[in-house]
Amino acid sequence: MLRWLQFGDLHACEGDEWESLGRFRQLVEEANRDIAHRIDFAVLPGDNANHATPEQFRRVAETGRQLRAPLHVLPGDHDYEAGHLDDFRALLAPETLPRAEMHGDTRVVFLDIVSAGSGGPDFRLGREQTAWLRRTLADTAGARRTVVFMHAFPGDLREGGDEVAALFAAGGVAYVGTGHTHYNDLLNDGHVVYGATRSTGEIEEGAPGFSVSALDGDVVSWRFRELGHHGPFVLVTSPSDIRLVTDPQSRTQVPDGAIEVRAEVFGADATAGVTARLGDGRGAELARGADGTWCGRFDGVPDGLHRLTVTARNAAGETDSDGVDVLLRGARERPKRGAAIALGRDVHSVRSWPEKGIPGGRLGPNANGRKW
Repeated sequence: MLRWLQFGDLHACEGDEWESLGRFRQLVEEANRDIAHRIDFAVLPGDNANHATPEQFRRVAETGRQLRAPLHVLPGDHDYEAGHLDDFRALLAPETLPRAEMHGDTRVVFLDIVSAGSGGPDFRLGREQTAWLRRTLADTAGARRTVVFMHAFPGDLREGGDEVAALFAAGGVAYVGTGHTHYNDLLNDGHVVYGATRSTGEIEEGAPGFSVSALDGDVVSWRFRELGHHGPFVLVTSPSDIRLVTDPQSRTQVPDGAIEVRAEVFGADATAGVTARLGDGRGAELARGADGTWCGRFDGVPDGLHRLTVTARNAAGETDSDGVDVLLRGARERPKRGAAIALGRDVHSVRSWPEKGIPGGRLGPNANGRKW
C-alpha cells in the first residue's frame, strides 16, 4: 500500500503577517506527531510563495525541513510570479522536474505545469514534458499503477489538457493530486481519481488542514484532516467508495458476496480497538496485520449498496470514524463503464462529501470564490 499526505497551497506572504506559514508550521507539528511515521511521503502542490520572493521561499523551506517524512515540492503560478523558477529551485525545491520514482510496484510522477507557460494561470505541460510523460507511462517495467502530482487539473491547462488527461486514462494512472483550487475537491472521470487539497492560506471555505490518502491495490482513498484534530484518525483504504470506482470489474472496487475491510489508523496514542459495521447492523472487530493495517471480513453480503463504517478508539477513549458506501455485484451483474467524456475536468466533481472534508461550495478563485 502507498500512503501519502498532501498539504494545500501555502501562499506564504508577509502581507498576512505570515499567517499561512504559521499554520503550515502547526500542520507539520501535527503530521510529525500523528501521521509521518505511517506515510511514504508528503507533497506541497504549488503556490508555496505568494509572490515568489527569496524570503518567502526560504521561510517555506525552513518549515518544510522539519517534517519527518520525504517532502516533494511542486511549483504553482505564484511561485512563477518572477517569470522564472530560479529562486524556487535554489531555495526550496532543487529536484529536477519532471521526475518519477518507484515506491514498491507503484510509480509516482511529479510534473511542472508552469514553466512552459507565460505566467499566471497559463498552465501548460509543454512539448518536451508531454513526450517524457508519454514515454514514462508507456514503460510498465515494475510499475503496476501510477500516481501523479501537478499543480492543477488537466482541465485547467491552457493547452494540451485533453491530451494529458487521455494519457493518464490510458496509462494506468490511479490518482492525480493537485492544489490550485483553494478548496477540497475530488473528481472521478471514470478512469482516474483527481484530488485537490484546500489551501493553507487564502481560505474561504472550511479550516486549514491536510489530506491523507492511500492507494491500496487499485483502490484510492482520501480524507481531509483539519488543523487541531486530536485522537485517532481513520482512513478506510479498501474496498472503494462507489464515488471513487474507476474499474467496475475489480472485486476490490466492486466486491462480490464478501467485503474485505482494510483501514489505516493514524495517531500518536496506542489504538485500543478498531471495529467495522455494516449498514444492516452487523459488526466485526478488526485485527492489526503485520504491516500495521487493520483488517476484517464480512461474508454473505447481498448485492446492492452497503454502508461500511470503521471506528477506532484509543486508550484515552477518544474515537474517530471513516465510512464508505460500497457497491456489491455478482459475476453476472457487473456495472458498466461509460464512454470517456471530458477527462480530467471538474464536471466530474463529487461535489459535497462532508464526512471526507468536502463542503461542496467550491469557494475558490477558479470557481465560486473571491479573486483574492
